[in-house]
Amino acid sequence: MPAMQIGSLADVPEGGSRRFAVGGVAVAVFNVGGALYALADTCSHANASLSAGEVDADELCVVCPLHGSPFDLRSGKPRTLPAFMPVATYKVWAEGDALFVEYTA
Repeated sequence: MPAMQIGSLADVPEGGSRRFAVGGVAVAVFNVGGALYALADTCSHANASLSAGEVDADELCVVCPLHGSPFDLRSGKPRTLPAFMPVATYKVWAEGDALFVEYTA
């Protein structure tokens, strides 16, 4: 899988999230406790932007801002209805201040 530099670590501060375009796909990157997670940015239920959702650092999930389904940041799986289909996950990492994501072209 190809890797792409998408920005800098400063673009996603601790506790924050940001939407990036990666190979024509919208990817949400989350920084929780210094760990980075990347999901497809579109909720599988209602096409809402997950990067605009509230992050629960204790549960490692992001809550869809439209209908409230929480998605696991590690697996992309929804934890409750109305969403029932997972969203894609991507490998994301920092090298120095550079932020990279691995994606399927």
